[in-house]
Amino acid sequence: MRLDQIFKNEYLSENLSSNSKKDVLAELINVLINSGLKIDKARAIDVLQQREKLGSTGIGDGVAIPHGKVSDLHELVVAFGRSKKGIAFDAIDGKPVHLFFLLLAPENSTGQHLKALAKISKMLKTPNFRKKLIEAKTKSDLYKAIVEQDESCPV
Repeated sequence: MRLDQIFKNEYLSENLSSNSKKDVLAELINVLINSGLKIDKARAIDVLQQREKLGSTGIGDGVAIPHGKVSDLHELVVAFGRSKKGIAFDAIDGKPVHLFFLLLAPENSTGQHLKALAKISKMLKTPNFRKKLIEAKTKSDLYKAIVEQDESCPV
């Protein structure tokens, strides 16, 4: 699984402005829609919120990987957002989340969805990678850091 097949520079927000879990999910969906992805915004947000009710996708260390399956989607997509101030996201360690990888999959894509989640999770276990994402100065630097980590992290 290579993220560069499902992640584009346009699917990245280097400075999220949201202050709540609900708002950041909507903001990340807007990043995808504003980049040309054709999905039902309300349905996608609802899917993500329903998934969060099962347990927070805030995995600790300032990271969350919200994800869900959307019926009107034809391919797997990943968006990335960074919040410099941090957002309360009910993370397992109780700390604010700064780094968000949002994964949306078509309803019938179990294998690809799980492979992408595993890949992103493995990439984020590297403290130096998280530090690069926090410290990146530009959108281009963020994208480059993600692509480089993707290339060096086989799954």
